[in-house]
This record gives sequence, C-alpha cells and structure tokens, in this order.
Amino acid sequence: MLSKAIQDAINDQIGKEFYSAYIYLQMSAYFQSTNLSGCAHWMRLQYEEEVRHALKLYDYVHEREGKVTLQTLPQPRAEFSSPLDVFEQSLHHEREVTVMINKLYALTQKENDYPTTIELQWFITEQVEEEKNAGAIVEQLKMIGDNKMGLIMLDRQLGVRAAGK
Repeated sequence: MLSKAIQDAINDQIGKEFYSAYIYLQMSAYFQSTNLSGCAHWMRLQYEEEVRHALKLYDYVHEREGKVTLQTLPQPRAEFSSPLDVFEQSLHHEREVTVMINKLYALTQKENDYPTTIELQWFITEQVEEEKNAGAIVEQLKMIGDNKMGLIMLDRQLGVRAAGK
C-alpha cells in the first residue's frame, strides 16, 4: 500500500505526464499549421508516449491499492517562433520532467518504498532517452539554421519515426 505522501506525489506526476502530452499535442498542431508534417508526426508520437507514461503511473497507483485523483491541466503554449523554438521548449520541458521524476524517486527512498523506487527506475531511464532525442534534434536544427532544404530533409526524417521510438 502507498503512503499518502507517495500517493499524492504520484498523482501529481500523473498530472504532469498528462500535461506533457498536452504540450506535445499542441506542438504537433503548431507543426501541422506550418506544413511540417514530419515534425507534427514526431510530436504526435511524443503525445502518445506521454499518455502511456501517465497511464503507467495511473495503473501503478491502483496496483498498490491507492487512489488516483486527476488534476486540471493548464493550457500549453500555442505560439512558437520557429521549429528550433519548439524543440528547445521540448528539451527544456523534458529536463523539468527529469527533475520531477528525480524528486519523486528521492521521496520513495526517504519513505523506504522499495517497490515504487523500482517502478521509477524505468522513468529515470526513459528521461535520459527523452533528453537525448530532443537535444539531438535541437542541435540538428541549429546546424540547419535558415537552410530550408535542410529543414525539409529533417522534417522527412522525423516523419518516419515509428511509435514507441
């Protein structure tokens, strides 16, 4: 059974994961409106992945006989100045999520909740991958600069991303 402190912290993280999904769906909509369908596809898959993260925590709370309490989501930013701006925001957000997961992990250790500590190790590994992927795209966009052909090529590359990658 989960302690109240850990249950509350996981519920908060569930909300953060759904908010992450909401952010990525808005980013996908931005890319759709700018005719960058590959970038839109990439962000749509990020949205789906974040929903899976939220549901993984949601299911975990129930497995541990806890109670899920969903929260209101704030409206995500909808305007961006460029594809680089979008991916820089994505990287910044992933770094914030990493901090949140690390704080939750530290709480589980403080409370000696070993099952939750083990569950969160998956999220820690996932965050390393999330930051790496977003960071790589940011660096590619910086190299591309104002080169429209480079942007089109990157857009095509991002458009072939498979679900779960």
